[in-house]
Amino acid sequence: MLSRTADHLFWMARYTERAENTARMLDVNVQTALLPQSEDAARQAWRAMLGISELQQAYDRKHESVTQRDVIEFMVCDPSNPSSIIACLTEARENARAVRGTLTTEVWEVQNQTYLDLRRRLHGGQLRADPSQFFEWVKYRSHLSRGVTLGTMLHDEAVHFMRLGTFLERADNTARILDVKFHGTPEGTDARRDFYHWAALLRSVSAFEIYRKVYRDVITPARVAELLMLRADMPRSLLACLDEVVENLREVRNDVSSETERLAGQLHAELRFGRIDDILARGLHDTLTQFLQRIYELGNRVSRDFLVPLAA
Repeated sequence: MLSRTADHLFWMARYTERAENTARMLDVNVQTALLPQSEDAARQAWRAMLGISELQQAYDRKHESVTQRDVIEFMVCDPSNPSSIIACLTEARENARAVRGTLTTEVWEVQNQTYLDLRRRLHGGQLRADPSQFFEWVKYRSHLSRGVTLGTMLHDEAVHFMRLGTFLERADNTARILDVKFHGTPEGTDARRDFYHWAALLRSVSAFEIYRKVYRDVITPARVAELLMLRADMPRSLLACLDEVVENLREVRNDVSSETERLAGQLHAELRFGRIDDILARGLHDTLTQFLQRIYELGNRVSRDFLVPLAA
């Protein structure tokens, strides 16, 4: 496969996943903002989300203060923010259009219709009227895109590069949303508020019902971390994402990708054989920060090995 084609497929899938993940992060903040809290605590929660997304400086250049409305507008509608939902879904559609001949008709139609529907919904005011419903729609369109891809495309290199983009992005997001919620939760909050806080986090990654099925007990921070990091049967966990990254790297390996495979395998092994007690003892924030650095490096290596034409 031409590296240019692989690049478009990889980023089409990655931008679609990023739009979904942005919707998930915004939705969990909207839900937790409904809990009893001071104005300063609510403002800090929105600022923490900007910080973990590495968008604080970009936001501050355009806004004097941090408010829920401004952050949502910035993260959804601002085309100058490359992580905004409109920017991500626009890029996903443009990448899909560039490789239209590689995609099935169904995959292209989902990407194109998502972009067109997004503009109609934003112009129709759905975001302000019901943010949570809008975020659910974004998640649904991402789910539809993945389902149509797996259900209609030949499972060849094209699908493998799309899966690589999806799961590198998902691993990055799960680590970020877990880090911001652990890092921003004060010690000693009352039990009822604690429950709603962690339940909102679990729902943001479609893990609330899975948690109840796996643990059949009260929600605790340690179990939340274990579920979202070390459970291979939890679809959005770090380990499940690395399972897919390692498998798809194996399918597209070339003469220069052995070191990338080794680094992915090393990170995968640490998660597969890790214990949550050891991770918490070392420090969850430090562990997730290091994980994000290594995922970023893996993404760069994938680009260098497969997506960017090699120098002659």
